[in-house]
Amino acid sequence: MKNLRDYENDIVKCSKCALCQSVCPVFKLTKNECAVSKGKFIMLEGVIEGKLKLSKTINKYLDMCSKCGKCKEFCPSGIDIVKIFNCAKYSYAKNNLFSKIIFALQSELLFDNLLNLFQSFNKLFLLKYSNNNKSYSVQNALYFKGCSNKVFPRNEVALKKIFNQLRINLKEENFTCCGVPFLSSGNLERYERAKNTNLRIIQNREHDFIITDCASCEDSLKDYDANVNVMNIIDFLIKQDKKFVFKKPLRVTFHKPCHMKNYENIKKLFGMCENIEYIEMKDYDECCGFSGEFALNNPKIAKQLMKTKAENALSTGADVILTMCPACVIGLNTGLLLNRKKAKVMNIVEFISQSEIL
Repeated sequence: MKNLRDYENDIVKCSKCALCQSVCPVFKLTKNECAVSKGKFIMLEGVIEGKLKLSKTINKYLDMCSKCGKCKEFCPSGIDIVKIFNCAKYSYAKNNLFSKIIFALQSELLFDNLLNLFQSFNKLFLLKYSNNNKSYSVQNALYFKGCSNKVFPRNEVALKKIFNQLRINLKEENFTCCGVPFLSSGNLERYERAKNTNLRIIQNREHDFIITDCASCEDSLKDYDANVNVMNIIDFLIKQDKKFVFKKPLRVTFHKPCHMKNYENIKKLFGMCENIEYIEMKDYDECCGFSGEFALNNPKIAKQLMKTKAENALSTGADVILTMCPACVIGLNTGLLLNRKKAKVMNIVEFISQSEIL
């Protein structure tokens, strides 16, 4: 596992060109140069040289990042900026009492067992799908259901309904968290353990591909190992050469989660849907404002991002606002609440499950 000094070359390589300011959602609101890599890297360079201490103030600016990753995509030097911030956060957190308490709460003993308890309880009420004596496809999909489905399994029920209609075998394993929450808090050791646990399951379980209904889980799994064959529900559905028929005409819009890499495929999917009109919202790919600990550490900034996102979605006049991330569902609903407006917000997998597949 790398430490902050291992990233010294990348930090020095940053030319401080400030091009990332044009895409950073936090800078656009605050105009604070410490919100982007330019300001943070100046501070971290001072830490590496011994001129500054990795203080509470510097940690506050590290937390002023939604981890949307746009800076990396836009950086002319190709620096993985968020990964450096996570490493710096770890360097600070491992010597901080409050962070140690958070790390204890994220331990396998507490975090995993609590999720498993929720999952065991939910299994008593989950709808069971049988094959109705029809043969299943030879394809074997390994389901990475994510933490949210262990607590609120609406998307799990929807995905299983779709796979049952398509006659594709869905295998389940008790994966642990993909690790995104641990990265946000700087708990890199816990992230590595989660990563290794999930990789062992993947390597020891026969499957043709891994399926997920969460953009963050997909992105995290792909970051484990380039050879992990994972696809999200959108990619999977457009490969099925099916029609998704809705009973009545609906207008929909879609918020692209920050970790989603295949936005063009959502347009292809809506093209396969009958009675669906897709209306693209303004700034469809801007962060919704709810990004794990970011919203807790920066409530004012997060609220403004959520409010603006909801305003953009509402301006389309869509009947349903769709996304593919449980955190984004919370962000969109919070934004609607801040605007004192009501609208239906759904994960794309739940929405598609309401159609007839032909």
